[in-house]
Amino acid sequence: MNTQICRELFSRLQSANPQPTTELIYRTPFELLIAVMLSAQATDKQVNQVTQRLFQIANTPSAILALGEERLKRSIRSLGLFNTKARHILKTCASLVERHGGEVPRDRAALESLPGVGRKTANVVLNTAFGEPTLAVDTHIFRVANRTGIAPGKTPLAVEEGLMRCIPEPFLRHAHHWLILHGRYTCTARRPHCPECLIADLCAYPNKTSGEARDGSSRRPKSLGFRPARE
Repeated sequence: MNTQICRELFSRLQSANPQPTTELIYRTPFELLIAVMLSAQATDKQVNQVTQRLFQIANTPSAILALGEERLKRSIRSLGLFNTKARHILKTCASLVERHGGEVPRDRAALESLPGVGRKTANVVLNTAFGEPTLAVDTHIFRVANRTGIAPGKTPLAVEEGLMRCIPEPFLRHAHHWLILHGRYTCTARRPHCPECLIADLCAYPNKTSGEARDGSSRRPKSLGFRPARE
């Protein structure tokens, strides 16, 4: 996708939703880190239900360590992979206390050194908690980048690098959330909502769906992702 089209695409997303944010509910960088670690193979809604209860009793590294493995597992057992997640969270909390004074580091290498924290999780924390211009390529962003032609790639890293090269600098801060919301609500996996899409005329996807918007109204397109999220 050339620079002019890419700029127009993100300009439209920005005009529709100037301040996009995560749908995970958090109040501190640590709460966000834990929520993202819990989000593997789970929806944001499921994670929010778990963290709403968990953070009432433990929302710092020391407090979660005090819970112990069994109590932590019971608190998150409704989520997939809860055994592995509990072990990683406890090890990460111990590392935060021992090496970072109980604070989440604002540094990629330090974040990726934490147990259970990979590049995608580090990018989410850097972008959402600290305002860094990073892109965490999940399944939604991977799909949108390839379908639209913004940054085709065969791996998440290839897509991330392509997006970082082609997205104009003024849009980098919020590009992660615009793309993930677009993929979650409009450019869906099975049947994208092309008639409702803000950027359909800029998109290179050859198999666009057709037909009128489902309710025929002038409501905001689903790509905007207008949902309140506490920070």
